[in-house]
Amino acid sequence: MNETPKRTVHLAVYDQMADWEIGHAVAHIRNGHAHRHPGHHDVVTVGLTGAPVTTMGGLTVLPDITLPQLKPSASAMLILPGSDLWDADPETLTPFTSAAGIFLDAGVPVAAICGATAGLAREGLLDDRAHTSAVPEYLLATGYAGIAHYRSELVVTDGDLITAGPTAPMEFARAIFAMLDLYSPRVLDAWYRLFANHDPEAFAVLAEASHA
Repeated sequence: MNETPKRTVHLAVYDQMADWEIGHAVAHIRNGHAHRHPGHHDVVTVGLTGAPVTTMGGLTVLPDITLPQLKPSASAMLILPGSDLWDADPETLTPFTSAAGIFLDAGVPVAAICGATAGLAREGLLDDRAHTSAVPEYLLATGYAGIAHYRSELVVTDGDLITAGPTAPMEFARAIFAMLDLYSPRVLDAWYRLFANHDPEAFAVLAEASHA
């Protein structure tokens, strides 16, 4: 019987990254609970350099690899969290948006939330793709040309690209899980009902799937 190959999700890490925007996504990718293929997904952090970064919540993260080591062929997805740097010093994070463009050209998914959507806008990656963000005015301030494709929704998936606003970490996680085919549709629905809607009946579905 052939084993399902290990799939690596890459998480970009940089100073002032918003912990809460990617917390559920990366934790539930790694924990394997109720997955279709438990133990076959992992998360690897990617820094501009190998130096530690400090999150908005004050946590210190030591990148597993550096950006030059990141290859689309070895990745299942690139996740870009929000950070104050996307607005205060966007040029610092341009290498990550360049990498996002390479990923999308290679047909490898990219997921961006909050300020990272502005980075994609500056890179021209939202000019022809349906997308969302905090508000349309936020992206218009970047000078991008994609306003016709803006959607006033919590999260938008267009092909291999997922975008979300800053108040939608749960919807962002759900879209990521769906694109990775992490859970069956029934389990994905239960996951969202439990963690977003606080539905206690959904726990039984997850527990059953975890012990299947």
